[in-house]
Amino acid sequence: MHEGLKKLPFWSKLSTTDQQQLAQSSHVERYKKGEMIHRTDTECKGLLVVLSGQMRIYILSEEGREVTLFRVHQNETCVLSASCLIDSIAFDVMMEATEDIEVLVVQTCAFFQVMGQNPEIELYLYKTATEHFSDVMWTMQQILFMRIDQRIAQFLWDEMVQKGSTTLSITHDEIAKYIGSAREVVTKVMKYMAQEEVVALSRGRVEILSKEKLKKCM
Repeated sequence: MHEGLKKLPFWSKLSTTDQQQLAQSSHVERYKKGEMIHRTDTECKGLLVVLSGQMRIYILSEEGREVTLFRVHQNETCVLSASCLIDSIAFDVMMEATEDIEVLVVQTCAFFQVMGQNPEIELYLYKTATEHFSDVMWTMQQILFMRIDQRIAQFLWDEMVQKGSTTLSITHDEIAKYIGSAREVVTKVMKYMAQEEVVALSRGRVEILSKEKLKKCM
């Protein structure tokens, strides 16, 4: 049995038989940065537990524009890959590894069987899905109501807090994907922020020079 299963909040409430069933129906998958984990045209993958790394969940318009809805980090779970387990959710999303990632996949069939005997699992799925949709709403609010410079500043601030560092290894193209904009627009704003000495730019890296100035941009 993989230790990652024990991180599921409902694990201790399951019977030994149910735990064994999930353990036997789970496996680890590894993806390199930039690889697709799940697409809208593939079958229901199952519940994903991120063991290491990070993935992003995004939608793709007919014109090919990507809008990142939210990201899933280490020790977090993604239920949208198992949306077939939740009757009221029909959500077409793409999932991409934004870092080298290792995920524990709990296969749909076994998970569905165990869920039928343990209502707390369904409650957990709905709770997690609700949290994800809260992230989606925040993303939509940013796109609809915030200027592009504010969105970039907010993104950089969140990355700085999450990484615990003022030096971020990230490209303009990646920032554009995360905030749902065009790379050219991001580059223009980033150059302005560099001129104002908010950040310093180098290939594949952004260094935040002034937290105070960055906060004023938000």
